[in-house]
Amino acid sequence: MAENKLHEGVAEFRKFNRFYTKQIGLLTQGLLKTRFSLTQARILYELAQREQSTASDIISELNIDPGYLSRMLSNFEKEGLIRKARSTIDSRQRILKLTSQGRKSFAVLNERSSKEAESLLLGLPEEDRHRLLQAMQTIENILETEPKPLTSYLLRSYGSGDIGWIVHRHGVVYSEEYGFDETFEALVAEILVKFIRKHDPKREHIWIAEQDGERIGSVMIVDVGDQVAQLRLLLVEPKARGKGIGNRLINECINFARRNRYRKIKLWTQSILLEARHLYTKAGFELVEESPHKSFGHDLTAEFWELSLHD
Repeated sequence: MAENKLHEGVAEFRKFNRFYTKQIGLLTQGLLKTRFSLTQARILYELAQREQSTASDIISELNIDPGYLSRMLSNFEKEGLIRKARSTIDSRQRILKLTSQGRKSFAVLNERSSKEAESLLLGLPEEDRHRLLQAMQTIENILETEPKPLTSYLLRSYGSGDIGWIVHRHGVVYSEEYGFDETFEALVAEILVKFIRKHDPKREHIWIAEQDGERIGSVMIVDVGDQVAQLRLLLVEPKARGKGIGNRLINECINFARRNRYRKIKLWTQSILLEARHLYTKAGFELVEESPHKSFGHDLTAEFWELSLHD
């Protein structure tokens, strides 16, 4: 079964590559109706981004064969697009710079590329345009081999589309990481439907963590009576973990509960959710009860945690 899915994935991956190369005109002779190939255009781009470069810089950035690059750079020099000079720091290195003619050639490529992208995006409805750009960002994030530094993120109140996202991502993440079946997703949906239909906005809330326009986490807090709040549905996307986002979501709930004069916060989790348990311990929650049960297709141990809010 897993092997069949992999073969299907390979076929889908190749199908997308064929579609995309055709869509952006990579199969035509000369990129963007110029005499340059895609590789030549990309090298010109890299040279244009710096006042001066070396062949090593380009090899590192593009992962290109040194011999292949050397031949192209020699051709560029013959055509008057670049000039080479010996490095004053390392005599073995040659400093590469675009000539005025080289910059003009790059400017043509750059302008045509921008206009082509603009034309494609303008031809799409705004919602489709947003979906396309988000999908491109997702592909880049997944395939990027170099870790990126964490950019700023924000916590905001829930809005349109967020409830469906919380249900969907809980279903997917818990299925992939713990093998939970569809009954877990159904439970999440029930919790959220109850919240939407009847909740006190002054004493109950849902937060969404968002980074670069993409949802990366969520948490909610609800009133369960007797001045007790319950923290529910804490989720941090796998790619966003280890960066303090889970701590921030939990602390937001704690601060909210204090402002609303709850006397304690309780929560229900499972013993196998080790990362979540670590976050709860760090925030000051204490395990007060355990109970074995069979749910979501597994034999589990439920855990009940509490945090007293008395100063």
